[in-house]
Amino acid sequence: MLRKWTIMPVVYGILLAGSVSGQSTRTFDTGTRILKGTVLDSSGRPIVGAVVLLKDTKTLQVRSYLSQDKGEYHFFGLSPNDEYEIRAQHGELSSNLKSLSSFDNRKEAKIDLKLK
Repeated sequence: MLRKWTIMPVVYGILLAGSVSGQSTRTFDTGTRILKGTVLDSSGRPIVGAVVLLKDTKTLQVRSYLSQDKGEYHFFGLSPNDEYEIRAQHGELSSNLKSLSSFDNRKEAKIDLKLK
């Protein structure tokens, strides 16, 4: 009987580890999409430290990101079924409002934002 109880936790641990590893695999292919791009000034030079605002038009949730070294930004985990509006601002400058449509079926969309 003692032997049975010592094996069971090991088997349970193996089953649990298998389900956890299965979950981590699914996070890489969740059916979500990525939006990335570059924030540029009127001359086409990248802007570091611009605030990029992404609004889900369905939930009205707003996410923000500061553009990095080469003016780049990215948002992960976006629903392919939702519409998004995006714009950037830096000091007194801002970009036009752009959209990411649910009809855009790219897994990784790219939208550059030009400040005026």
